[in-house]
Amino acid sequence: MSEPAGCAIALETALTRDAGIEVPVICGAMYPCSNPELVAAVSAAGGLGVVQPLSLMHVHGHDLREGLRLIRSITPNPIGFNAIVEKSVAAYERRMRAWVAIALEEDVRFFVTALGNPRWVVDAVHEAGGVVYHDVTERRWAERALEEGVDGLICVNDRAGGHAGARAPAQLYAELADLGVPLVRAGGVGGPEQLVEALRRGYAGVQMGTRFIATPECRVHPSYREAIVGAGEDDIVLTERLTGVPVSVIRTPRIDRLGTDVGPIARRLLRHRRTRHWMRTFYALRSIRSMKRSSLRGLDYNDVFQAGRSVEAVDEVQPAGEIVRRFARAVGEAG
Repeated sequence: MSEPAGCAIALETALTRDAGIEVPVICGAMYPCSNPELVAAVSAAGGLGVVQPLSLMHVHGHDLREGLRLIRSITPNPIGFNAIVEKSVAAYERRMRAWVAIALEEDVRFFVTALGNPRWVVDAVHEAGGVVYHDVTERRWAERALEEGVDGLICVNDRAGGHAGARAPAQLYAELADLGVPLVRAGGVGGPEQLVEALRRGYAGVQMGTRFIATPECRVHPSYREAIVGAGEDDIVLTERLTGVPVSVIRTPRIDRLGTDVGPIARRLLRHRRTRHWMRTFYALRSIRSMKRSSLRGLDYNDVFQAGRSVEAVDEVQPAGEIVRRFARAVGEAG
């Protein structure tokens, strides 16, 4: 259940109980930024680092099982696993089913699903005694996910990086608060004051991505970290040119050259039921290459840096563990 709005806040919430963690902070799965060292550092400090399998394997070069064991060698604390359940490409779904099975074999028990029907993940994870939270941006998707048996919701608001939602954090909470499951704020959390605010409102915790990119453990090019530290809220723009749907990125010369809107033909194809999945796949494959190059090699390449409006609160590169501990201290002081 969500915590009652307006109550005294504490580090223990429905999220910490579900995930077996000490601090209600999730390091969200990020392509291409979720490397094992970052995931482990967040979990070691008492938060929850979430593995993004494509990032782990195809960006950072680990076999999935070996990568999970590498994280375990750094910390025995719980970690999460991101399962994209989009069905448009059958081969990808088969691979994801195999990856989820490996994660369960390696004792991962907290899963975050997105972009489709999570039922098969819910069935597999619940059979193993685990928990599934699902990414949502509005009530209709939340209700569908709950019908499929998910245990909690990652509430992606309009301040998030990557694929942002359309609702403000308070608006999205009000829309979902009566659903009776833990709600996690995702978007616009760059400093501990946003965690305190989220817990006071009734959220069970927060998910952060942008803040954790600006850490020494995150294996991105220094120019990515510098871009986040140097950016303000007004530097974040939405572009459809990466995946076919709006994505939050830092404005750079390349983004200016690309523009933010798809053309009229592409827009029609993206809206048509029979062609939209193929168009999104085309955009995604193209953007994956650009994001991988820019995040690892810097501004001399295709500078496409995903980030959310939380950049406003990020003014220095800081170790991931210290970020988690700083957030925990803030809750203790406010409680």
